[in-house]
Amino acid sequence: MATTASGAGVRIDGAPVATAADLFTVSGCTHMVGGRPQPCTSVRWTPAAGGGAVRVDGVPVLLDTTAAMCFSAGLVPQGPPVVASVHQGRQGHQGVSSR
Repeated sequence: MATTASGAGVRIDGAPVATAADLFTVSGCTHMVGGRPQPCTSVRWTPAAGGGAVRVDGVPVLLDTTAAMCFSAGLVPQGPPVVASVHQGRQGHQGVSSR
């Protein structure tokens, strides 16, 4: 689920635009290292660099092509996220899980 920080005033189809400043809930990550659970707890997004990036209030917008990496609580890379959008009534929510 996204907690929209910077793009709250900008909407597409009624849903807030996600930006690199937003926080996301990570769920469904069952990553294991050496037989021990190392679930993903955060995602770091790498928006396109340069002047051509789409921005809201100076913050890059997250597109379906934006690169990202999931990390465990110990900052161990877990792989790219799988982003799913769930629409409930008029509100849209995004969740992130690791592959």
